[in-house]
Amino acid sequence: MPKTYQLITDAACDLPASLVEEQDIAVIPMLFTIDGKEYLQYPDNREYPADKFFDALRAGQWATTAQIPTQTFIDFFKPYLDQGLDILYIGFSSGLSGTWQRACMAMEELRKQYPQRNIEGVDSLTATLGQGLLVYLASCKQKEGLTLHELMAWVQVYRYCISGWFMVDDLNHLKRGGRVSAATAFVGTMLAIKPILQIDKEGHLIVREKVRGRQQAFQRLLKKMETRFTQNPELQTAFIVHGDCLEDAKAVAKQVQSRYKPKKLVINSLGPVIGAHTGPNALAIFYPAKDRE
Repeated sequence: MPKTYQLITDAACDLPASLVEEQDIAVIPMLFTIDGKEYLQYPDNREYPADKFFDALRAGQWATTAQIPTQTFIDFFKPYLDQGLDILYIGFSSGLSGTWQRACMAMEELRKQYPQRNIEGVDSLTATLGQGLLVYLASCKQKEGLTLHELMAWVQVYRYCISGWFMVDDLNHLKRGGRVSAATAFVGTMLAIKPILQIDKEGHLIVREKVRGRQQAFQRLLKKMETRFTQNPELQTAFIVHGDCLEDAKAVAKQVQSRYKPKKLVINSLGPVIGAHTGPNALAIFYPAKDRE
């Protein structure tokens, strides 16, 4: 059966390039700046490798990010519409970026230009591989034959079932983003405090706990999964994302596989767009749950 609509997301999803290609997902690149130079983040990190990016942060370089401009959305969507395809865009959380609002403006403009096409979007209310996991599961549903509006309705419900828990290594990156106070960052760094964060139902990143030491933080992430991981065999997937600490991610993945036995387990690096805010050595686990709490 020929495809009637294109599933699109943005680079904040941090999906591996191989999975993007396998699932026929279109990904809008996103802009970041480091050492005074601008680059675009693609799934294959063709312009700036992730490990090089985190090395630059460790060396003290400053990175900033930018929302996707409305015109970029228009330019990216148009070729699919010109091919006669409808569009379903699943975007970066509106609780973390203004990108979703720019997407809405673009879609509204394109509906006027292409009144015969369905141009729809869903705010994922999550980010990095939480967004990636939602998009991946949606792409599986698309392959099962769901129509655009059936899949849109599915995503609007299941976005609240993507549970995501983070550990960050350096509180100073969160301080720059206003997530913790300067005093908290200073004391936390001195005492090796590792904050445990969650993306809540409104798509905001919230500090939920603070533990001492990196290994204890990993164990807290694994413990969170124990009571939350879905019992639905169709959805038993876990995505682990890391800020250039692959060996830690592999060790956590081994524990996830041993304890919870997901049918699919994916590890990937944070891209610069999210990594600029988490810093190096962050780690997160995303998985379907009955809800986000």
